[in-house]
Amino acid sequence: MGSTGLDQSYDHLDPLEVVEQVIAAHDWPYNRSGKGEITVSVAGTWCDYHLCFSWRDEQSALHLSCAFDTRVPERRKSAVWELLALVNERLWIGHFDLWSGESLPMFRHTLLLADGQAGAPRQCEDLIEIAINECERFYPSFQFVIWAGKTPDQAIAASLFETAGEA
Repeated sequence: MGSTGLDQSYDHLDPLEVVEQVIAAHDWPYNRSGKGEITVSVAGTWCDYHLCFSWRDEQSALHLSCAFDTRVPERRKSAVWELLALVNERLWIGHFDLWSGESLPMFRHTLLLADGQAGAPRQCEDLIEIAINECERFYPSFQFVIWAGKTPDQAIAASLFETAGEA
């Protein structure tokens, strides 16, 4: 993704203002739907990812959720829950969840920003990059379970299979 080159002090800003500057520097379409939320769409290899940043004053926390347009049919939900457990075992940062209202798989992570910190642009860029990379990494697993009828174990094995060399 690369750095935006923003390098000033951000401790006086609302954390969402820092996020907004990072998003604007990448020319991504976004919407500031309220004082505490920004939504943005970012094109990925497999699909468009829909990121939502939310700020909570009472916890001094910046939350990111990153969803992709893959609705989970009711008949595949138990397999997806099992897949979520297998996927989350492989993550160091954040976790995947299933948004129950929309049946959408999503990546979630929260940054705690105590003592009036707003977060640095690099932190926001890293957060976005991690979310998109993890969604790209596991998107095939979700597709294998939801649409190809594979078991969660088969889906993980197939999507994480790495080839060596070139054909």
